[in-house]
Order: sequence, then structure tokens, then C-alpha cells
Amino acid sequence: MPLEPYGIGGTEVKTDAFEAFADIPQNRVLLAEKLTDLPPVKPEIVQGLTNVESVFAHFSPSVSMDFETEEGASKREELHFNGLQDFGANGITHQSTYLSELDMKRKQYQKIVKQLKTNKLLKQALAEKETKENLLAALKVLVQELENSK
Repeated sequence: MPLEPYGIGGTEVKTDAFEAFADIPQNRVLLAEKLTDLPPVKPEIVQGLTNVESVFAHFSPSVSMDFETEEGASKREELHFNGLQDFGANGITHQSTYLSELDMKRKQYQKIVKQLKTNKLLKQALAEKETKENLLAALKVLVQELENSK
């Protein structure tokens, strides 16, 4: 009795079952269009770009962004994209100093909200009017000390 080629769990694995997963030939075309906010002038045929990284290296897409600050002033920053990960929220935030500052503030506010929800002693202190005023006064003095130390 000849031995049959069995796979995991004793199931017979036929050799023609994997024909759909053939290697993709190298003669395929990768078309990249509109990597910047500038209007296209003339189509450019570029050969030899075999992966996404080489496309980003060749075209080096970037965009100039205008951000509005809390005071209403406008702040311009240049964002460069070196890969697909740069299009995500983290990729854009790491490139921009203004967005990094906003992200840091957001995280600090989230920590404060978490403390307000979970810290029982803080809840008790804020529940009474007198202790709440004392806590606010202490925080104001602390803020003044921090501003004076700059």
C-alpha cells in the first residue's frame, strides 16, 4: 500500500490546490498618480520602480499645510511622505511640531479626566466648596511658579 501525502489533520493535500497562488511576474506595471497637490503638467513615464518604497523615493511627495492655532493665527508646515505609514495619524503627527503639541495636550487632558473619574480623594476634595477653593488656589500658585521658572 503506497503512502499518501497527507497534510495537517490527516487531510489529503492535492498538488493542484495551490495553483491560484502563483508568483506574480515582474513585468507588471505600477501606476502612481497625483502624489502632490500640484496640478499634473505632463505625464512622466518612469521605469524600474518595483515597489512602493522606490516610488516614494523617486517622487518624494510633500504637501504644505496651514494650521489655525487656538489664538486664531495661521501656522504653515511642510509635510513629507516617505511611505504609506506617513499618511496615518501617527505619521502626520510626528512630522508636525504643532500637531505634536496638540497631541501632547490631548493626552494630558485625557489623564486629567481619568484622574477625575477614578481618584476618590480628588472627588471628595472637589465635592466640598472650601477644599475645592484651596485646591484651585494651590494649583494657581503652582502654575505661576512654573511660568516664572521659564
